[in-house]
Amino acid sequence: MNATISSIGIYHPEKEIRNSFFEEYLDTSDQWIRERTGIEKRFHASKNEYTSDLCIKAALSLAKNYNINLNNVDFIIVATSTPDQIFPGVASQVQNKLHISNAGCMDISAACAGFIYGIITAKGLIAAQTHRKILVIGADTLSKITDFSDRSSCILFGDGAGAVIVEAATENHIFKAITDTDGSHGQDLYLYNLSGYINEQAILTDNKLHQNGKSVFKWAVTNLIEKIKKLAYVNNLNLQDIDYLIPHSANIRILEAVCKSLNISMDKCVESIRNYGNTSAASIPIAWYNGVTSGRIRINDNLLLIGFGGGLTCAGIYIRNRIDTVE
Repeated sequence: MNATISSIGIYHPEKEIRNSFFEEYLDTSDQWIRERTGIEKRFHASKNEYTSDLCIKAALSLAKNYNINLNNVDFIIVATSTPDQIFPGVASQVQNKLHISNAGCMDISAACAGFIYGIITAKGLIAAQTHRKILVIGADTLSKITDFSDRSSCILFGDGAGAVIVEAATENHIFKAITDTDGSHGQDLYLYNLSGYINEQAILTDNKLHQNGKSVFKWAVTNLIEKIKKLAYVNNLNLQDIDYLIPHSANIRILEAVCKSLNISMDKCVESIRNYGNTSAASIPIAWYNGVTSGRIRINDNLLLIGFGGGLTCAGIYIRNRIDTVE
């Protein structure tokens, strides 16, 4: 049942979008965006660049960084809300393009909590002794479903991907997890597909992401505080035992409010919001990667990873870091 994560890779598109981009056509400013979100820039995929492309490049980055052979991966999990198509799944496209034979594949749709659900699922497959080496990727191209006329939301989102390998090990470094969902708030963050109703409420059917920012902000702060406490409790930890908190990077003000309530220094909160925007399922691995490569996160550091998003859903897990600095 022992499992570990000792490699990581990320990718973001080349097209950099600074806040000045939105100043050109919206009633907004760089200062307004920074003050309310903490975002300075984000990256957007090109016209012919899709989620599967980002996944493949993140996986190749992982393989190069840690000199890993991906051919013996026996399962692929991709967490995304922006698949290239409804089916085939993105994971199967990753399997094909990376020429990984004999691997099971599936996509997970859990919005910004998807990467954590992917790790939980991978750990379960290893515990069941059905698989030993699982590629888990969190990736989204939110720019393709963003309503760029909506000032309150279009400034938030960026595109990116992050990949890790969860594998069987002699010592365990992936510990207890928590999951939770409040489906009564489904209409507060959604993307239309087939039904024009959520919880018997009519929704917009324009194939764009829609968010009730105030409602999601309030839910996120309240639930994160509760769930971080619960995650520490089920793992017999005090918050003081945690070296770093790596939450989904939705908005720096959410993270500040949560850390203040829990008396956690923002120095112990590893985020990706400032330089990548809200990259949904990719935000946690991107933050983790940058924490490691900067030398901030070190071997054996205690990490609490927690994601939250559309559903509204939440998932967290305690991990002892075994990812070393990329040379």
